[in-house]
Amino acid sequence: MAIAIIAALAAGLLAYGMMGRPAQNKQAAKAVVDTVEVLVANKAIGFGDEVRASDLTWASWPKDLVGEKDNYITEAKDPEAIKNFAGSVAAAPFLAKEPIRDNKLRKIGTGGVLAAILTSGMRAAATKITEESSAGSFILPNDRVDVIVTRKQRSNSGRGDQQVSETLFRNIRVLAIGQDLDQKDGKKVAMGKTATLELTPSQSETLALNNSIGEISLSLRSLEDSIKSKNGSLDEDLPKKDRPTGIKVLRYGNWSRAYGLN
Repeated sequence: MAIAIIAALAAGLLAYGMMGRPAQNKQAAKAVVDTVEVLVANKAIGFGDEVRASDLTWASWPKDLVGEKDNYITEAKDPEAIKNFAGSVAAAPFLAKEPIRDNKLRKIGTGGVLAAILTSGMRAAATKITEESSAGSFILPNDRVDVIVTRKQRSNSGRGDQQVSETLFRNIRVLAIGQDLDQKDGKKVAMGKTATLELTPSQSETLALNNSIGEISLSLRSLEDSIKSKNGSLDEDLPKKDRPTGIKVLRYGNWSRAYGLN
């Protein structure tokens, strides 16, 4: 009888241990993962779209993944964030469930959408484009381009005019094509008749002048070059006086070598 009682107690303790450990492990796992409420996009938000309150929501994120440098908006710091950011304009696209950063949202105020997404100190200037002058209409908003002008110039001999081309600006951000601020419905080709560029005030003046005396063309830059240029590793980001420039002369139907400009 004593042996049977001891065996029964041992079996009971063993069964209790097997049943209790998973529960304890689950409680321990829950205790380890500490979360905070982070403001995220409730759906995909396009560049230039007006953000409504229904486009934003709170989501639980591991606290260890929310750093100060990430600039995430937490409910603890700004519980009225959804209300405060409603009516803003997206200065960059957001994926669904992507955390919202306040530097990517801009208040419209009394101005329009384009004015809200324009970088401070910059100007929006438009130029006419055709399929031939815009990389076959494959240039889309937020791409980076070089701006080229082709115009007539009196030949050195004084006998008639000759065609010359010159790169006015490099690595320029395209704000809009026609009335579109972003790629819509998977559209891969921009069909607008104008391109709106983000320029400095002096560049805007130069573009306006060259629009009246020549034909403007846009040369599409690769994404990799644009990223390198932002990091200052390409000479195209240097002031114009500090980088080589030149023109090519079209003479009797043939392009001649490039001549430096002073």
